[in-house]
Amino acid sequence: MAKRDYYEILGITKSASAEEIKKAYRKLAIQYHPDKNPDNPEAEDKFKEAAEAYEVLSNADKKARYDQFGHQGLGGNGGYGGAGMNMEDIFSQFGDIFGGGGFGSFFSGGGGGRRTKKGTNLRVKLKLNLQEIANGVEKKIKVKRHVVAAGVSFKSCGTCQGTGQVKKVVNTMLGQMVSASTCAVCGGSGQIVDKKPAEADSRGLIIKEEVISINIPGGVGEGMQLSMSGKGNEIPGGIPGDLLIVIEESEDNVLQREGNNVIYDLHVSFIDAALGASLEVPTIDGKVKIKIDPGTQSGKMLRLKGKGIKDINGYHRGDQLIMVNVWTPTELSKEEKSVLDGLRSSENFKPDPGKQDKSFLDKMKEFF
Repeated sequence: MAKRDYYEILGITKSASAEEIKKAYRKLAIQYHPDKNPDNPEAEDKFKEAAEAYEVLSNADKKARYDQFGHQGLGGNGGYGGAGMNMEDIFSQFGDIFGGGGFGSFFSGGGGGRRTKKGTNLRVKLKLNLQEIANGVEKKIKVKRHVVAAGVSFKSCGTCQGTGQVKKVVNTMLGQMVSASTCAVCGGSGQIVDKKPAEADSRGLIIKEEVISINIPGGVGEGMQLSMSGKGNEIPGGIPGDLLIVIEESEDNVLQREGNNVIYDLHVSFIDAALGASLEVPTIDGKVKIKIDPGTQSGKMLRLKGKGIKDINGYHRGDQLIMVNVWTPTELSKEEKSVLDGLRSSENFKPDPGKQDKSFLDKMKEFF
């Protein structure tokens, strides 16, 4: 099922300010929160949907890509829905939105327990050529990441008694409210380092270089972001962050990309255009021969079906479009000038645009 528009989900317009986005999300989060809607799958789905919309629209970079390209601009990995919904990830936003240590501090009774902590994400840029983008490729890259050192042991945090949260009861006119905040000593993990090797830092981490194999699907584009779960930095007592791969396209010297189509400028001699010829042209998959019909005009476009770039969301491939340019020599020998001058008065050599069944603009509309 197609994803709903994020602005529609939050009930706001594209011109909404950061504060308006947060306010709209807060309203929906309160309305559909699982604590207020127990055993209600529909409310939970709306709660997750709102969280995903907020996660994208509250991030300036993701919001800009979404505004320009929609869901496809996020590479299938925007918001929580792209990487699998995790309720703990959603709750981790609430400290910023509602103030305090999470959603539990907003409602009386708190709730809580130790929240699963996640290591920080790593971001790398990966440059791909046109052939790799078109067909997909497996790449091996070196990544330096924080990992828990061998020999590290942990013990329960004495400040929060291993819960990861410090709670206090506040008396209000509505009764007692439980305020829960993340433990500052253990960072919410509920554990602190007991023993560690000398090379490890205070958190028991070391920097390790690792070779990671990445399978890039065909059809990716400039600025698209792919995610590898668990390949980011580790954190004591938690789960590793993710590795985010940002795609960069290398410019090709011969072929140009236009969406999923590939464009090639073919320059032919006046002789080949007039008499016809069999010529070799480059494609993403290697060279192929094409036929130039006698009387081919400059600006004619030829199509090689299925010789373009694979659609990242399906099995369809774009085409290669060949634009024919008739080459006019800039210098002629005396003999060549004499031959051409003798043909000047021939009716066949006089321009007659009426013989062309379609204009250049019509051809461009037909192809695009």
